[in-house]
Amino acid sequence: MASKILKERYVIQKQLSKNAGRRTLLARDLHTQELVAIKLLIFGEDFHWDNLKLFEREAQTLQLLSHPAIPRYLDHFDVDTPTGKGFALVQSYIPAKSLEEWLKGGRTFSEAEIKQLAKALLEILRYLHGQQPQVIHRDIKPSNILLANRSGNSVGDVYLVDFGSVQTLAARKGSTITVVGTYGYMPPEQFGGRNIPASDIYSLGATLIYLATGRHPAELSQDNVQIQFESIVNLNPDLIDWLKWMTQPSLNRRLASAGEALKALENPRQQTDISAIRQKPFGSRIELKEDGENLEILIPRERLTFWRACQMLVFTLPCLGLVLLPFISIILVIQGGLQFINSFVMLFSFITLTLGGINFAILWLSSTLYLRATKINIARNQISVTHLWPWYKCQVAPIMNKNFSKWSMYIRHSMAISRPEKYYKTLGLYDLTPPEIEWLANEISAFSGGKITVVSADNKYVKEYVKIPTAK
Repeated sequence: MASKILKERYVIQKQLSKNAGRRTLLARDLHTQELVAIKLLIFGEDFHWDNLKLFEREAQTLQLLSHPAIPRYLDHFDVDTPTGKGFALVQSYIPAKSLEEWLKGGRTFSEAEIKQLAKALLEILRYLHGQQPQVIHRDIKPSNILLANRSGNSVGDVYLVDFGSVQTLAARKGSTITVVGTYGYMPPEQFGGRNIPASDIYSLGATLIYLATGRHPAELSQDNVQIQFESIVNLNPDLIDWLKWMTQPSLNRRLASAGEALKALENPRQQTDISAIRQKPFGSRIELKEDGENLEILIPRERLTFWRACQMLVFTLPCLGLVLLPFISIILVIQGGLQFINSFVMLFSFITLTLGGINFAILWLSSTLYLRATKINIARNQISVTHLWPWYKCQVAPIMNKNFSKWSMYIRHSMAISRPEKYYKTLGLYDLTPPEIEWLANEISAFSGGKITVVSADNKYVKEYVKIPTAK
């Protein structure tokens, strides 16, 4: 397509990229003699209507934006090519290499350069998220970030390009959500079609982790969907904590805005210490799994200790005695050894057998508590509980939060979660150890964004846990 003229104005110089029905061309504007970038969307075999929707949204969004680090909208028009009809979007051309190209060329980035990049990109995001309606990029990654004029200790000029996945608040209302993005850089909520400013924060954090490690985020190990990278980098602990904060899977744990992220980066001593979220107590067998949308708590069955076994044996022997005594008496009566009190023995046998059966049933039911595990799933609008016995699984019907009405549910023994109004309010955990109680209260509070109040069994001890605050 070189040397072809579009709209009798744009002379094609070369093709810059091509993928899935899209092409990006370098052209010269005959009116201004400037180089421009032209995106073409062709109605070919690999055309999808979602692509057209995103293409039109990109054009509309760029017309409303004016920032030196974002390509300028210049023009758009219909095109007719040998491969089919389509649309063209003309933007200002930025002669710079992408971070992806720099990395593939063997370039490494120092900690100072990573911070410079982070600040520059956060300023761009602060501009985008500050628009009315908010503009969410949805595809921040190394190939969509350009660097120009790198020199000395300066990372150079930073640009954010490719708004083909952009979404605005206005676009979300009353329309079908199109899930777009790049695996490894997408936060958990984006897979479900939910996108907010914090989603771009996650993608930026994953991009910076790629710069620090030289490895694609999808290649790094994960723990509860949290990217694990600290063991393979040589960075300041404050920066590591900040990157982990940026890439928290849970929205309630993650930095909520570009402004918060900038302040936390520039004032590390004032940023929330995410390590303050208590680590799992040593020896605890409780398991937590979180994917950003759900928090699953698995409380395993209790271990049968020596002293508990002795305790059960002490209670079991009398029960066995009550059960065996009537049988012995009946045998003696049958053999004629107790004929003189036949009626009395039969009545005594009936009473003791009944009491023994009742006591044994109570003992057996109480012992099953030690054999039961409990799985609790906390979502945005409900809690569901499943009791797990070795021979039976019992699921408690999920309790929905309809109109924020008050509800409560006992989960295990004296453990209860109740939720008046909007947030999880009270968490009474009486059969767990104090460190486990505090750990779970912090975890649930951080996930839900609400306040958790732990009350002792006698209602004399009260302690509140709130979501760890973010920098304002």
